[in-house]
Amino acid sequence: MTQTTTTGRPAAALRRVLIPLALAQFICSFAGSNMNVMINDMSKDLNTTVQGIQVAITIFLLVMAALMIPGGKLTDRYGRTRLFRIGLVVYGVGALMSAAAPNLGVLIIGNSILEGVGTAMLIPPVYILTTLMFTGVAARARAFGAISGMGGIGAAAGPLLGGLITSAISWRAAFIFQALVIGVIVVLSRPIKDPLPADPTRRFDIRGAVLSAAGLILVVTGILAADDNGWLTVALIAAGAAVLAAFFWSIRSDERAGKEPLLSSRVFKNHTANLGLITQATQWVMLLGTSFTVAAYLQVERGYDAIQTGVIFTAATAGLLVSSLGAERFAKRRKQRTLIIAGFLITIVGIVVLIVMVNGLKSPWGFAPGLLLVGFGLGAMLTPSVNLVQSSFDEDMQGEISGLSRSVSNLGSSIGTAVAGTILVAGLTKGAYAAAMISLAVIGLIGLLAAVRLPRGGSTVAPAPDPAVVPVG
Repeated sequence: MTQTTTTGRPAAALRRVLIPLALAQFICSFAGSNMNVMINDMSKDLNTTVQGIQVAITIFLLVMAALMIPGGKLTDRYGRTRLFRIGLVVYGVGALMSAAAPNLGVLIIGNSILEGVGTAMLIPPVYILTTLMFTGVAARARAFGAISGMGGIGAAAGPLLGGLITSAISWRAAFIFQALVIGVIVVLSRPIKDPLPADPTRRFDIRGAVLSAAGLILVVTGILAADDNGWLTVALIAAGAAVLAAFFWSIRSDERAGKEPLLSSRVFKNHTANLGLITQATQWVMLLGTSFTVAAYLQVERGYDAIQTGVIFTAATAGLLVSSLGAERFAKRRKQRTLIIAGFLITIVGIVVLIVMVNGLKSPWGFAPGLLLVGFGLGAMLTPSVNLVQSSFDEDMQGEISGLSRSVSNLGSSIGTAVAGTILVAGLTKGAYAAAMISLAVIGLIGLLAAVRLPRGGSTVAPAPDPAVVPVG
């Protein structure tokens, strides 16, 4: 299944396969952050507000988070490469619709809904195919380093590329750029073959899919409502928690009945994977939260245009690029746990620097040192976190854990944008900026605590399932 050279490095054929997979993660992450620098241009052109654009951004991230688990599960039934290509088409249609959007409603349908659905269909196969085709810590670290690195670079470079395109042409051209990249991925992905056959007889848990999606939607919607109505926020989050509890009850009910649930309870019994998922969620909270907070502050409070804001973010992109390119080298020299801990420490220090610099320097380049540290820290830990979680399970669980892993990461992205936006909308001032960044640093400390609790020996293999609850779909 896996082609490697005598040195353990992926063969040329596999490296070529990795290009479209990494590009797919790049463009999806780019879509989640490039709109941050277009806030003013888009709100004026579409006759809406900063809050309206924030809602569109967050719905896009929310749709991905809500549908990643079902998307991962569908790969077993319809095949990983088939779902990947269908997702590309759906995404491309959404990008073109967004480019032609006459108002906020059409933008939400194209960008938030269609691009979100397309992403939920194509991203789980990216991580499943990578896990199945690359074996060994170094080879898989190299592969995930390329994919996670491109994802992080897409999120960090989104403001720069979005700013350049918006300033030179129009914000609409940024969506045309996405559609063009999708076209390139479609062509490059033609040689990809599915390592495992699809199984059309596999059961798809519709009840579980509805409950998991509804629960996640309610939770993030509650966070979004925080700046309008505190009681509504509490009610929505409580309702979301109740629906998610019903989802877990549904899982156990199906397993006791000998049916295959949307998500096996086995994924929650692996201590290493659970801690790894927490680190993933908090990483993306910090990445998207920092991106949205700094971009909004620079544009609204300091009056910078899209290109000026984007150029400042090159520091974060550079940090991510350097640490991502070193993923394989780091994996050979340091344990994954060590890399994740170091990444959190560097990122938190970067956030602190961003808080201090906003008051200390008037120059926009005062943000560069903090963004560089944030980018480097996140790039250093994105790859080992993904590798840790994916490698904790065997082939038969890859569809489920990939969907859950990507759902958790995108939920983190949604929460990061929602928390930062909620605080900033209350008043785009230095005080609100500092409050948002402090919140992100505190969330980073939670991730650091989870990383410290990871086993010192690295990832573990999932225990054999209890025969009494083996799914029989």
